[in-house]
Amino acid sequence: MKASVRLGRIWNIPIGLSTSWFFIFALVTWSLATGVFPTTIPGLDAGVYWLLGLVTSVLFFSSVLAHELGHAFFALRNSVPVRAITLFFFGGVAEITREPKNAGAEFRIAIAGPLVSLMLAALFGGLTVLGQGLAIVEGPALWLARINLMLALFNMIPGFPLDGGRVLRAIVWRFSGDEFRATKLATGAGQLVAFGFIGVGVFNALTGDFVNGLWLVFIGLFLNSAAAGSRQQAVAQKALQGMTAGQLMSRSTLRVPSWVTVGDALDPQTLSQGHRAFLVQDFGQFRGLFTLTDAARVPRSQWTQTKIEQVMTPSAKLVTVEPETELLTALQAMDEAGAHQVPVVDSATGDVLGLLSRDHVAAYLQAQGELTSKTAKNQGQSPAPNKA
Repeated sequence: MKASVRLGRIWNIPIGLSTSWFFIFALVTWSLATGVFPTTIPGLDAGVYWLLGLVTSVLFFSSVLAHELGHAFFALRNSVPVRAITLFFFGGVAEITREPKNAGAEFRIAIAGPLVSLMLAALFGGLTVLGQGLAIVEGPALWLARINLMLALFNMIPGFPLDGGRVLRAIVWRFSGDEFRATKLATGAGQLVAFGFIGVGVFNALTGDFVNGLWLVFIGLFLNSAAAGSRQQAVAQKALQGMTAGQLMSRSTLRVPSWVTVGDALDPQTLSQGHRAFLVQDFGQFRGLFTLTDAARVPRSQWTQTKIEQVMTPSAKLVTVEPETELLTALQAMDEAGAHQVPVVDSATGDVLGLLSRDHVAAYLQAQGELTSKTAKNQGQSPAPNKA
């Protein structure tokens, strides 16, 4: 879903298209120009049908963008940053960088998109009435009214990550007071909905409607993957609640001076130990952070001539956290900055105590998962009999 083409910014939010969008745009245009409009508006030239198909496709995907902007508008109103909006194969997505802080904000953000689609359905429905007798207006307007209504209704299916699933989560969260429980219920409903799509799709494919059946299967697989991922994320967040950055930071991070070359820093022994980042310090003063990503931007032939200070990220441009910072807050800051790791700094002395990375968090969660699994397995076994 990453954007390969940037269209610009709205409310300072980058708007983009993924590579998959071009395929679906062409498919919708072709379907309208060769199937829908020749049937509903007979007697026109082929060129006119293609022009109507192109214009209608643009209006349709503009409607999808408006739907996502509805989410983004209320996200910003509720102090939830939006990283980008991307149109892709299955529609569009507003990339919200963190979960809403309360059920009310979740509800407002979730319901905004379908409400925008309903408003557009009403708008195009009115245009259909006004355009009666003018087929080239009435036909596309009627199709756009129907498709926006379908978009609203589809998104209100009560299964996460669809908008209806988020509305369900907000309602359960509001009345139970338990966000984790609400997320588990909504993602479980999302997976049930996904399996329903897959089942109907397989049935349709086996009974002759292969194309539509395959499409439903793809939608179901996508929804199931998204719901399962959201559920895993919720479980991880639950496991990390109450922890601080200082508890999971690494104190054994290598420290190198800024005048060392990239080649000297990345010797075989260092790389074999799995170090991905280095704190850059000169005579005890923190200068910045040097990572493998920084090194990858330098051709290997220049590693012996390029000093770390030429490619490192200076300390002034780094996101830092304190050891007492809640771990989930630190991870949120890393996500918003697009950083794989952040220095953990003592606010009183300014000393860098260590480095917190996503790898540390992942390793902790993996270890906790293995421990939980083994504990449950051992507790499920009956104790060995005493031997005389």
